[in-house]
Parts: sequence; structure tokens; C-alpha cells
Amino acid sequence: MSVKDDISTALKEAMKARNQVKLDTLRSALSAFTYKRVEAGHDLSDEEMLDAIRKQVKQRNDSITEYVKAGRQELADKEQVERDILAEFLPATKTPEEVRSIVKTAIGSLAADARNQGAIMKIVMPQVKGVDGNLVRTIVAEELASA
Repeated sequence: MSVKDDISTALKEAMKARNQVKLDTLRSALSAFTYKRVEAGHDLSDEEMLDAIRKQVKQRNDSITEYVKAGRQELADKEQVERDILAEFLPATKTPEEVRSIVKTAIGSLAADARNQGAIMKIVMPQVKGVDGNLVRTIVAEELASA
């Protein structure tokens, strides 16, 4: 089953359960697929659909941070619920230890003069798709400092 099929099935279950938050969240994901399909000009692959979901999860994380700063905990809680609903459809991400291992390998593969953060990030990011970029950047900086 494709990601879109999984979300459509979950949407039907949310309708039956009368779970409005889940229903709205899943509808927004399907809407994002439609926008992305129109933008791309072709039917989306599962990976493109997962990218759209990752983008929505990231948007929710950013909103949570801003709502907490503004003292609007009720809105942050709603965003957290929506983020968790969307995250159910994403594959498991790599642990920080796995990311650190990939970073070490990338640093080892580069010549000493090419060991800058940008070059390493270009190598690492495609391998750790779905992992927070800030976490990767922090690990790269730590490994470069210790190398």
C-alpha cells in the first residue's frame, strides 16, 4: 500500500470514530499531496509523499516552539497531537548514534583540507533523510572538533 492509501484508510477510520483533530490533520496531508502533485506535474512517488509529510511535521515542530515561546500552551498541545498523527506515517528515523557513525565515515572519506561542515553535511544529509538537520549539524560540529 502506498502512503496515500494508508492515510486514506486512516481518514475513513477517523471519520467513523468522529475524531475531528485526526480528520483535519489527515485531510491537510492529502491536500499537501495534491499541491505537490500539481507543482511537480506528475503523480507523486511514495518518497515524495513522505517528503511532504516530513515538511508538515517540521512545520508543526516550528509552530510548537513559537507557541511555547508565546505562552500559548493549548495551541502547542494541539500542534503536538497533529505532529504525532503525521509522524505515524513516517518510517523510523536513525538514532543519534547511527547518525554519528555516518558522520564519522563521511569525515574519514574526505581529504583533510576538505573537512568543512558544509561538505560533510552534503554527504550525510541524503543518508539520514528525515532526521532533524540541527541534530546532524551539531554532531558534525562535535566530530570535526574532536578530529
